[in-house]
Amino acid sequence: MERADIHAMLDSGLMASGTDGRSEDEEYLAGQQRSMLMSSGVIPKRRSSSRFIKRKKFDDELVESSLAKSTSRAKVPSGSSGIEPGRCSGSEPSSSEKKKVLKPVTTPVTPSPDPSPSLTKRIKKSKQPLQVTKDLGRWKPTDDLLLINAVLQTNDLAVVHLGVKFSCRFTQREIQERWYALLYDPVISKLACQAMRQLHPEAIAAIQSRVLFSKAEEKLLSVIGSTSQPTLDTFQELLTKHANVFYPSRTAKSLQVHWQLLKQYYLLEDQTVQPLPKGDQVLNFSDAEDMIDDSKLKDARDEALEHELTVADRRQKREIRQLEQELHKWQVLVDSITGMSSPDFDNQTLAVLRGRMVRYLMRSREITLGRATKDNQIDVDLSLEGPAWKISRKQGVIKLKNNGDFFIANEGRRPIYIDGRPVLPGSKWKLNNNSVVEIAGLRFVFLINQDLIALIKAEAAKINQQ
Repeated sequence: MERADIHAMLDSGLMASGTDGRSEDEEYLAGQQRSMLMSSGVIPKRRSSSRFIKRKKFDDELVESSLAKSTSRAKVPSGSSGIEPGRCSGSEPSSSEKKKVLKPVTTPVTPSPDPSPSLTKRIKKSKQPLQVTKDLGRWKPTDDLLLINAVLQTNDLAVVHLGVKFSCRFTQREIQERWYALLYDPVISKLACQAMRQLHPEAIAAIQSRVLFSKAEEKLLSVIGSTSQPTLDTFQELLTKHANVFYPSRTAKSLQVHWQLLKQYYLLEDQTVQPLPKGDQVLNFSDAEDMIDDSKLKDARDEALEHELTVADRRQKREIRQLEQELHKWQVLVDSITGMSSPDFDNQTLAVLRGRMVRYLMRSREITLGRATKDNQIDVDLSLEGPAWKISRKQGVIKLKNNGDFFIANEGRRPIYIDGRPVLPGSKWKLNNNSVVEIAGLRFVFLINQDLIALIKAEAAKINQQ
């Protein structure tokens, strides 16, 4: 077969498919025939797709499609062919409109076939009940379960309102309306039952442990005397003997706790409630206050108490005198200054480390600088001058040598600056008169008692000569 004949045959087939609608079998056979010709090399391969390409309609086609839709909705007699008589002869309808128009209308209405699986799934999903977690108002499933158990135990909504602690503060009317809704409203009762079935077993057990005691249960517990000392075995025996009376979730421990409450409020059989006092008996605090005689409130003299207070007073006065005697010792280390007046050296002060707020007097040949704590006591507490949280507990040591020179040794973590020069940890530096010492932002001036140091140098020279 030649290539031209094959093309002619395919063109004729395509034209036929354009005019008359082909069935699925014919389209499948045509597709198989075309694929065989392509594989043999007779027809070159070209890209094709089975999808319907939707193109834009022209103005005349839009009008015709709207007419076709309106006529298809209208009633058509059995003998009519389904083609609009008013269609313009010059305009050719589209393929989709041809299929709509050429369909016979005289066919009887057949029952709708079974829906597809996807449609049935949608229907099933739509028919599913509402989620149980839907907002049921203020009442929760735990409240409903607690309400049902409490009513079954007491048969009294007033007792339930007073004795049951729900998740919200419900009034007695709200409890009554909810109980009636659970009994007579099918929608609410169904949703409540579904929600209660989904509760965790531990939550159900916790709710059942809070159920009120019935009158029959309290009657059995009140038989146990108040003077006796019942144990858990006693209540377990009572629970086993009257298993049909007690609630199924009762335990020996819960019975013992409730029996103790009955005993506390005098509700056991062998207990009687004390009657209220009558006559001149005091009933409230205000009456008792009016009856008090102020003259009788004065306490008698207690000699032992007075002696103890006197001893304590003497002890406190002795401690105050001791502190006053030690005051000059504390002034050796720290002495407050006002203004810029120079310190007055005495015969015992070797040097002074003066700051902005306080001054430290050096009266020994070696003193330690740093930050004082409970466990670490030092000679010069720099925290009295200002913020010292960056200063080590033992920041440095100032020593006076025999030749009259002062040296400072850095034993902390941060450097010490002497006249702007850093002294690194582990290093030493000589201190001169009016040297500026800077430690973690705190600045001090080191002043030397020149007269006293001159005497020390002279004595040292005499010793060396000897």
